[in-house]
Amino acid sequence: MTKKLSIIVPCYFEEESIPLFYAAVEKVKPQLPEIELEYWFINDGSTDNSLAEMKKLNEQDPAHVHYASFSRNFGKEAALYCGLKNATGDYVTVMDVDLQDPPEMLPEMFKYINEGYDCVGTRRMNRKGEPPIRSFFAKLFYKLINKISDTEIVDGARDYRLMTRQMVDAILEMSEYNRFSKGIFSWVGFKTKYLEYKNQERVAGETSWNFWKLFTYSIDGIVNFSQFPLDLASFFGFISSLISGLGIIFIIIRYLIHGDPTSGWASTVCLILFVGGIQLMFLGIIGKYIGKIFTEVKGRPIYIVKEKK
Repeated sequence: MTKKLSIIVPCYFEEESIPLFYAAVEKVKPQLPEIELEYWFINDGSTDNSLAEMKKLNEQDPAHVHYASFSRNFGKEAALYCGLKNATGDYVTVMDVDLQDPPEMLPEMFKYINEGYDCVGTRRMNRKGEPPIRSFFAKLFYKLINKISDTEIVDGARDYRLMTRQMVDAILEMSEYNRFSKGIFSWVGFKTKYLEYKNQERVAGETSWNFWKLFTYSIDGIVNFSQFPLDLASFFGFISSLISGLGIIFIIIRYLIHGDPTSGWASTVCLILFVGGIQLMFLGIIGKYIGKIFTEVKGRPIYIVKEKK
């Protein structure tokens, strides 16, 4: 019995990569017996010829190639969610169009799905080709979030994974506006197997991810899947209050014994500035959580589709 595999491909300024990606996956197709392919290319507000390339593929293969084009750039998380919403396959995979996610791994992934796994994910064995500073902070992020969050996020894990329909339906039930897919994939559970592979270079174009975007993305991941920053703020608040209380008692006792000396104003000013800085930092943390709540309660759509076929 033939089953369908939906391939979700978020695209942002990827006009060169789209036809190369389609050709690469089609080469692997003969190795997937009794599997029908369904492509969902999601144009995340690209202003180059990405949409035109999607339309060309749709004209060549209208039964299998589909696309959705956003009214503006909503981000990869929104594009991924849109793909999941539109996918009709018995199985669903998420892949980067730049071929850093090797299509050649699909037959092996199906092998484990047939053995009873609900999800077969991928993780990079190394970060060859990345700037050393980015690799350092990426490893630091995974170590940090796995210590402060109840949801385990595998170091080096990619969005590239093959999932059963049951797992996809569970993910779609999580319709929050602030999305961090790596955490969501882990949070829903299900039996998961990870396959390792060496880092692949892009086949064309340049990545739109810079260090600042990755940094803010990691902060979103921590805020979405951990309350530790709030716990840390409470802890420092308690410690500061305790030290201040002890300091007041010390000052009263010293006044009763030695009178009221005027020295020490410099250290007092430094202490005030230090405590003020700590307070501002943790107000920023609390503000980040409040900002997330604000965007959730507004109930705005995660994305807006301008054109779909």
